[in-house]
Amino acid sequence: MKKTVLFSLFTILAISITMAQEFNKGTNVINVGIGFGGSYDIYASPSQSPLISASFERGIWEVPGPGVVSLGGYLGYKTYKYSNDDRWNYTVIGVRGAYHYTGLNVENLDVYGGVMASYNILSYDSSLYGGYGSYGNYPSATAFVGGRWYFTPGISAFAEAGYGVAFFTVGVSFRL
Repeated sequence: MKKTVLFSLFTILAISITMAQEFNKGTNVINVGIGFGGSYDIYASPSQSPLISASFERGIWEVPGPGVVSLGGYLGYKTYKYSNDDRWNYTVIGVRGAYHYTGLNVENLDVYGGVMASYNILSYDSSLYGGYGSYGNYPSATAFVGGRWYFTPGISAFAEAGYGVAFFTVGVSFRL
């Protein structure tokens, strides 16, 4: 009985220590997501693929507020297909910065908002124009808000809303 009580107390203490998931200076996170919608379709395509994305961020600065600023990289890909079998492919490479608000004191929750500067590589595969080519690569900017809910100390689900690459993105984050 005494061993069971000690084991239970130890387990509760260990869980309470490991479940505090604030985003801190030095925190590293990899996100893998799928996004829906977006502002990159200039010609109102009838069909688009979901955005597939991966990003990395690291907590860099603690700032008053309370919070932490993170910086990281982003890679995304999506396609638009038209009725004549033309397909436009967007590859997005970016640098993201976010402010993680740590003042909520809600265990397992990380809320943030930020911006991304990106370079969009646009290519096409066209039956109408006879082949594959590059078209109109350009810089862009995106704004977003989001949150992560940690199920374990290292794994969380995330959701982001914003304007740019996708209007809504969901996925999994891995804390390193």
